[in-house]
Amino acid sequence: MKTQIRFLAGLLTFSAVALAGSLAMPSAALADPAKEAAKQPDKDAKKDEKKAQPVAIGQKAPDFTLTCTDGKQHKLADLKGKIVVLEWFNPECPGIVQHHKTAKTFNDLHKAFKDQGVVFLAINSGAKGKQGHGKELNQRLAKEFEMPFPVLLDESGTVGKAYGAKTTPHCFIIDKDGMLVYNGAIDNGRMGKNGDRNYVREALEQVVKGETVTTPETRPYGCSVKYAS
Repeated sequence: MKTQIRFLAGLLTFSAVALAGSLAMPSAALADPAKEAAKQPDKDAKKDEKKAQPVAIGQKAPDFTLTCTDGKQHKLADLKGKIVVLEWFNPECPGIVQHHKTAKTFNDLHKAFKDQGVVFLAINSGAKGKQGHGKELNQRLAKEFEMPFPVLLDESGTVGKAYGAKTTPHCFIIDKDGMLVYNGAIDNGRMGKNGDRNYVREALEQVVKGETVTTPETRPYGCSVKYAS
């Protein structure tokens, strides 16, 4: 009996010491790990968010490899030393019809600059099932518009998002060093009415001369790019 009492007394003493020790532990050690983790910034998510930011003026233009409606691949890196004009395209958008059929805005630009080391590329980032999507449709309407440059298909929208393309048309100019020097509208018009100031033409005239683009950014207008999400 005495042995049992001594055993119970020892057990109670050990429990008391353990309890006192746990109470003396720093509060951080007792914190809920899940709650603490939630308070910590997600470094990977921040890195991904930073990566997802579209290219800005003065930055290196994102490289890409896209296939045009005739099956040929086009890689931006292969155009090193050239000035490149990118036009976001949707053949069923009224803004595109406005500048490709009603008026020949882009055809005229291509004619004016094709012999000055300037390459034009149209890019359709419309997803499957969206307005203006499809190889056959783009091929047929590009022919109807008498387009003198290719339409590249970006069904995943990866290239469009890398550039931050918002509308059709939305124009970007890349200089000979591969840097983005213009981002914005084709002109100072609006949907249904061409403007009297062609921003892309002005920028190209300066870039061809090796000058700094004085109006590097404008607000594009037209239909929204029909991304998958």
